[in-house]
Amino acid sequence: QVQLVESGGGLVQAGGSLRLSCAASGRTFKTYDMGWFRQAPGKEREFVAAIIWRGGITFYADSVKGRFTISRDNAKNTVYLQMNSLKPEETAVYYCAAGRPTVPHNNREYDYWGQGTQVTVSS
Repeated sequence: QVQLVESGGGLVQAGGSLRLSCAASGRTFKTYDMGWFRQAPGKEREFVAAIIWRGGITFYADSVKGRFTISRDNAKNTVYLQMNSLKPEETAVYYCAAGRPTVPHNNREYDYWGQGTQVTVSS
C-alpha cells in the first residue's frame, strides 16, 4: 500500500515556475514507477511526466518537454515536478500516481493516486 500527498501548487504568472512535491508512505515506494498527471475543468486527465524506478528513465508529454523535469529522491520517498515557463492553459489539478505501468502515460495502469494540488497560471 502506498499513500501519496502532493504539495507545492499555487498561483503563478505566465512564464513563472513552480515545483510540485509528492510525498509517499510505504516501504516499497522505491520499487514503483511514478507519474504526474493533470486535469483541467471539463477535460480528461492527461499525462505529464513519469519516472521509472529502475534506472530513473523519464518520459514527458510533448507539450512539456524542455520545460518540466521529473525527479525522485528515494531516500525521502518523494517525487518532484519542476515546472518552468508555465502557460495559462496549464492551469489544472496536478496529481501524482504510483504503479507499475507497462505504458507510462496510461493513467489506468497506476494503482495509487494522491488527492491533487491546484496549479493556476494567470495571464
